[in-house]
Amino acid sequence: MLQDNIFNNELEKMRTFIAVELPEDIKRKIEEVQNPLKKTDTYVSWVKPKNVHLTLKFLGEVEENRIEDVFYGTEKALKGAKSFTLSLKDMGGFPNLQRPKVIWVGVDKGEKELAVMQKDIEEELLRVGYPKEGRAFSPHLTIGRVKSARNIEKLVALIEKTTFQTQEVKIDEAVVMKSQLHPQGAIYTPLRKIKLLNS
Repeated sequence: MLQDNIFNNELEKMRTFIAVELPEDIKRKIEEVQNPLKKTDTYVSWVKPKNVHLTLKFLGEVEENRIEDVFYGTEKALKGAKSFTLSLKDMGGFPNLQRPKVIWVGVDKGEKELAVMQKDIEEELLRVGYPKEGRAFSPHLTIGRVKSARNIEKLVALIEKTTFQTQEVKIDEAVVMKSQLHPQGAIYTPLRKIKLLNS
């Protein structure tokens, strides 16, 4: 456990989440599908391919002296969890594709394994004071956030015509990640990697 800084009432906090990172070939595939969508002249904040990930749990601002609890809870939750195969398929929008706020890529193979990991992490971190999500877990990759309805029909029409599918890849770890927000985009720094057992 990190020691409290008794000389500083303001404990350092870090924006933290737990995620599955993706290999470079999938990130390139994401970039390939984003490029034509960017040309529709819609007001969308596109997630940089290097930052695309599958979020298992978003914790928000975590005090520095509590980060060890997050590490411990995550490691305990994933003890015995095995590596698995993941593939991505299809695109859509939240809350729906006609009026999207978020553009996403869906999970095909590996959805069940991700759901089990997420549930186990939720339960273990609840024990150390982090409440469960209020909504059901829906594994997806956010690739863009819609900022305005300008030209949205053009974007939606292109998404509906786009076929997206990736090859299967092996997932063998989860990551506790720090997020630092900057005008140029978020910077993600791995704090702890938790290896999954070979399946």
